[in-house]
Amino acid sequence: MKVGKGSVVDIDYSLHLGDGKVIDQSGPGEPLSYIHGEGHIVPGLEQALEGLAAGDAKKVVVAPEDGYGPHDPRGLQEVPRDAFPADMKPEVGMQFTARGPQGEAVPFTVTDVKLESVVVDLNHPLAGKTLHFDVTVREVRAATGEELEHGHVHGEGGHHH
Repeated sequence: MKVGKGSVVDIDYSLHLGDGKVIDQSGPGEPLSYIHGEGHIVPGLEQALEGLAAGDAKKVVVAPEDGYGPHDPRGLQEVPRDAFPADMKPEVGMQFTARGPQGEAVPFTVTDVKLESVVVDLNHPLAGKTLHFDVTVREVRAATGEELEHGHVHGEGGHHH
């Protein structure tokens, strides 16, 4: 079976930013499982995997537009220092999650610490970056009706969340 819309795909992968230094990877014997065509992985990688079969390996370079998007300068915001707990000393590079207006999780990274304020970046940490994947397809199978209905892969033997 080949990778296509509605198939469950298991991949081993590693990700670097062009320098060969791995910043993310699947664990040994723990492939990433996803339903192809459901937008669970970055679009550029999903497109590159289309039509591959179990055992196929591929190096994929994904431009920012097909990855996490370009870096949006509007994502940089200056917030008052007192928006952070009094006992916390924010430092450049720290990553946090705040709650948005509808209670959604909003991740951000501290990019500058000033006397009265902290500059945060609401962009995804990989926004604006070219992604380099080394991928091996481990398994491809048809998604079950239940998996398609729920929008995610279920573990062996049924429904696992």
